[in-house]
Amino acid sequence: MDETPPDAKTMFEIYREGEYNRQFRYIFYTELEEHGREKEISRAAAGQPVFSGFFADDRKEAARVEVEAIVDELNELDEDDDPPTAAHFQRRLGEFMV
Repeated sequence: MDETPPDAKTMFEIYREGEYNRQFRYIFYTELEEHGREKEISRAAAGQPVFSGFFADDRKEAARVEVEAIVDELNELDEDDDPPTAAHFQRRLGEFMV
C-alpha cells in the first residue's frame, strides 16, 4: 500500500492529441498554473490516453526527463504504429511512481 501523502505526489498523463497532427504529449496536472489550466486539461481530455499515474514529488524531475524521452520516442513512430503497452511504460517509469 502506498504511504505517500496526497500532497507529496504529482498526477501525470501521456496522451495522443485527437486532432489532425496526432502528436504525443504529456501533462503534469498538479503543476498547472491557473492561467491556461482549463485549456491544458481540455486538450488532454480530448486526446487518447496512453498512460497515467502519480510520481513521488522527490522523484518528479528525474521522472520528467524520462517522460520527455518517452514522448519524443512516441512522436518518432509511424502514424499507423500502435504505442507501446502499459507494461512498457510501467517498466520505464515504475521507479518514479507511487
